[in-house]
Amino acid sequence: CKIGKIKLSSSNYYSFGRKKAKAVHGVAVNSAQEGHNAEPEFQVLAAVRSTYNDIVIVDTPESRMLLLDSTHNVHSIFNKGEKWTGSYWDDFASLPAIVPKGPIAIFGLGGGTAAHLMLGIWPSLQLEGWEIDHILIDKAREFLGLADLEKQTPGGGILNVHVGDALSPLTTVPGGYAGIVIDLFSEGRVLPQLQEAGIWLELNDKLMPNGRLMVNCGGTSDGSFSPGISSTDSSWEQNSTIKAMCEAFSRQRILSQARNFISHVFRVDTEASYHFPFALCLALTQLSWKKLPKTEGDNYLAITGPLPELTAWSAALPDRLSSSVRCYPMLFYDQD
Repeated sequence: CKIGKIKLSSSNYYSFGRKKAKAVHGVAVNSAQEGHNAEPEFQVLAAVRSTYNDIVIVDTPESRMLLLDSTHNVHSIFNKGEKWTGSYWDDFASLPAIVPKGPIAIFGLGGGTAAHLMLGIWPSLQLEGWEIDHILIDKAREFLGLADLEKQTPGGGILNVHVGDALSPLTTVPGGYAGIVIDLFSEGRVLPQLQEAGIWLELNDKLMPNGRLMVNCGGTSDGSFSPGISSTDSSWEQNSTIKAMCEAFSRQRILSQARNFISHVFRVDTEASYHFPFALCLALTQLSWKKLPKTEGDNYLAITGPLPELTAWSAALPDRLSSSVRCYPMLFYDQD
């Protein structure tokens, strides 16, 4: 494809949408339209259509971005200076601190943003990245530094890239994964398969004992949310992915059992058990989630397994991530 230029609003290079990070509105692709306004320029490095995607890679003075499908959502970003993205990709890099030693999969590798961050912090990781689009992988190797991750780090870590359907029964490793990052979107929405409970049981079966899933669940249908909201809020119920995960991991049944346990052991009535300390209830559940602020994507992130010990998890992470993980106990479902 011939290299061209696009221009975006001078107010920002890109903004984050509810489901994926979105390119700002009003992109002008005709360089002949350039006027005298001092607006940031994007250089188009690649623009190609594959079986699965309309693939565009753009370059700015600060970063390179992978835009996919008709929504022009940003599916990957490679910063030239600051490594952090200010979105959910950063949170994915916190997963190695709370899983056993072993291979970690990325289902929905895209251009490799999560892999870049994870190997930068944990240079001994063995990452297994799955992406369905081989043309996307070729372009990411050429323009987004993906090929560098496929070389062993001084710490022994590496990204092994696999082209194929991440939800296939074939995406397994002997002994299971220590963790799986799941970031599977099409046309700006979570894959419909992930809104069915059965697939989550299949994904959970790919883990080793004590392994975890960490999932980008997208946003709510209307995006209404206030950070730090109480556990009685029901905005998460608009998120079909979280609802499917709750069904799969029987969260309601487990919490009901937890309340009965609390009522029996601590001699409090059932109503009082709703207000029992959150940490005890969460310790007995198998799914936790939080909502990112709008400035960081407005997405839900979920992790499976018992809630980690948050102080230890936070202490094991770089400063940029340490406060973020403490948000998980504030957001959980605690009503039948």
